[in-house]
Amino acid sequence: MCSSCLSISLVCVGTVRRNSSSRQSKSSRCWGSSSWALFCVPVVGQSVGTLVASIGTFRAPFPNGAKGVITVFVNAAFAFAGTELCGLAAAETQNPRRSLPKACKQVFWRITLFYVICLTLIGLLVPYNDERLLSASSVDAAASPFVIAIQNAGISGLPSVMNAVIMISVLSVGNSSVFGSSRTLAALAASNQAPKIFGYIDKQGRPLVGIIVQLTIGLLCFVVASPKEGEVFDWLLALSGLSSIFTWGSINLCLIKFRRALYVQGRDTSELAFTSMVGIWGACWGLLLNVVVLCLQFWTAVWPLGESPNAVSFFESYLSVPS
Repeated sequence: MCSSCLSISLVCVGTVRRNSSSRQSKSSRCWGSSSWALFCVPVVGQSVGTLVASIGTFRAPFPNGAKGVITVFVNAAFAFAGTELCGLAAAETQNPRRSLPKACKQVFWRITLFYVICLTLIGLLVPYNDERLLSASSVDAAASPFVIAIQNAGISGLPSVMNAVIMISVLSVGNSSVFGSSRTLAALAASNQAPKIFGYIDKQGRPLVGIIVQLTIGLLCFVVASPKEGEVFDWLLALSGLSSIFTWGSINLCLIKFRRALYVQGRDTSELAFTSMVGIWGACWGLLLNVVVLCLQFWTAVWPLGESPNAVSFFESYLSVPS
């Protein structure tokens, strides 16, 4: 729920570098989000005078108006996906009453520090119309705005550092994805909403069938060797791009209904091991934001930025809604 509220901040600062290329490959715009935080400190030293001078050279932060901001909503939500895994991990925690509240609070502050603050710095340091943002390959580290900021600061040794960061980030994302999807499949099988075979748990508590299936689907990563890898990634993102919107909308709605059930039964939150910092009103605000994003995304899907209405753009933006 905190993520759904903070996503608006991520959208606003992300617009500075993304608005100018609505048709740029989504892969080159999304991959770097997990590694941005490691580079915020070295670039802060760039002179304020340079920043002020550069601001006057382009039409940032909203060069394409409101629609330009709306077009990056899904990308921002995509970058936040996975923060809800701390709740899923509670089922395998030795003492969830003590570790879960601590983990949830850490997630909130890490998002604030690693995403919002760092993206604000990048929005100030890198113009949205920098040619290196638009011409670099989606598999080239030079496409990252953090790389551009560091190059502007004259820091050497960047390629090796960036390769290491990419490798660590990819391993981290892959590990959490395998964990989350395999446990979700096991839970669905236990509630008769998925084939029973996915409910198989070995002696060490691992849902092996779900893990094997997930790792098999992960072989799609070899599509990167194809010249059509950008197009394939766009359609894969179209299938899952709005999933985090539905996920967090559902989480907020479940919290609202849960708190309503407590009230009807004459109980309160004093018996709960953990309560949200923003409470029921934060859940209502988060649900409202997610609904608004879905509606605005439909608008940009029907009338895409800089293009006439067409079926390809619509389904790339709204394909995951029927599912």
